[in-house]
Amino acid sequence: MKEFAMIYRSEPMGEIKLTPEGNLEISKEWENWMGGIAAQNKLVSPGMRLGNEGRTVKPGNIVTNGPYAEVKEIVGGLSIFRAESIEDALELAKSCPMLNVPDGSVEIRDIIQMNG
Repeated sequence: MKEFAMIYRSEPMGEIKLTPEGNLEISKEWENWMGGIAAQNKLVSPGMRLGNEGRTVKPGNIVTNGPYAEVKEIVGGLSIFRAESIEDALELAKSCPMLNVPDGSVEIRDIIQMNG
C-alpha cells in the first residue's frame, strides 16, 4: 500500500464560536470518520489541526504574517492514510466531514519517502 496525505482546506472562517453541543457534534463526525478508516487499518496519522497563527519565510529571508495572506483559502489540517491507489484514497475522502463545511475541500497527495 502507498501512503497519501489528505489536506483539509476551506475559506478562512475566523474564530468560529460554536455551542458545546455544536463542537461535540463536529468532533463526533470526525471521530466516526477517522475511526472507520482506522478500523480498515488504513490510518497512518490521525491528523493535525492547524491553528490560525503563522508566518511564511520567502527567499531573501523575507517574513510575512499569516500562512494565507494572499489566498482565499487556508489549510486547516492534514492526515496520512494508506491506500492501494489514489482512486482508493479518493473514495476514503468522499465521506470526509470537511466536505460539509462551506467551500470545504480535501486534497489528496501521494507521499514520496525521502531517504536521508
